[in-house]
Amino acid sequence: MKWVTRSHVHVDRVACPWLIKRFVDNQAEFLFVPASQVKRVGTETGATPFDAQDVELGHHESRCSFESIVLKYELKDPALQRLAKIVHSADVTTDIDKDPIARGLEAIAVGYSLRYPDDEENLEYQFEVYDALYAWCRLQVAKG
Repeated sequence: MKWVTRSHVHVDRVACPWLIKRFVDNQAEFLFVPASQVKRVGTETGATPFDAQDVELGHHESRCSFESIVLKYELKDPALQRLAKIVHSADVTTDIDKDPIARGLEAIAVGYSLRYPDDEENLEYQFEVYDALYAWCRLQVAKG
């Protein structure tokens, strides 16, 4: 299945493809386009839009796009719920201090964007970060 979002990935636009690939659609193909083209490209290609303005899998009711995907696909894993809180805080600038890990994740996202400005290459490298962070979340949940 194809998925489309805004180019120049950052926290939510890296976390969402990771979430989609790992828990929703392991054959996912991602398209990155200018914000103004997300809906058009989605319609033309049949790609599901995410993390863009006025799309179902975007920011709604104080949720970030990652949280919207978790909700839509009914992902109940407690470690994913913990990760969603981190992603939310790192992505929603007014909530950056609501999770102690958020500023670190945001800094990592900036660093990867500087090192890998190509969106697909950026995802390739940052998926490792999210795999590790998810493993940490699983440990934290197991500890109670």
